[in-house]
Amino acid sequence: MDKLEKSLDAWRELLSEERFRICRLGGTERAFSGKYYATSVPGVYHCACCEAPLFDSDAKYDAGCGWPSYFQPVAASALSNRDDYSHGMHRIEVLCARCDAHLGHVFPDGPPPTGLRYCINSASLRLVPRGEVDEPAEVDQSW
Repeated sequence: MDKLEKSLDAWRELLSEERFRICRLGGTERAFSGKYYATSVPGVYHCACCEAPLFDSDAKYDAGCGWPSYFQPVAASALSNRDDYSHGMHRIEVLCARCDAHLGHVFPDGPPPTGLRYCINSASLRLVPRGEVDEPAEVDQSW
């Protein structure tokens, strides 16, 4: 998959203010407020910025943390990680490997088989329900 690079100004033009704040500036949506927190629709969750497939609904579970949680990505190559020392703590930030969008964080307290909990902002995702044609969508600016 080719790397997608855009300037912050270009992303600002494409994304809603909320998506830009979360995906490009590393923000976080309020717990229990995201569109996909409680959904159980089967499908694949794509990056809201570049449409790269990130997580399958089969790996989604209710961690009780207030954000959509997954125990694994669709492929290890779909994500990249970096150390995050913000807010006086050390966490592992999760990014889209294609466009470097901030997705959320990964924690070592998830269920088997991985023991990982990918805690992801709904605003950084777009769900393509199973059975629907997976065509790139216009960036949803309704967030």
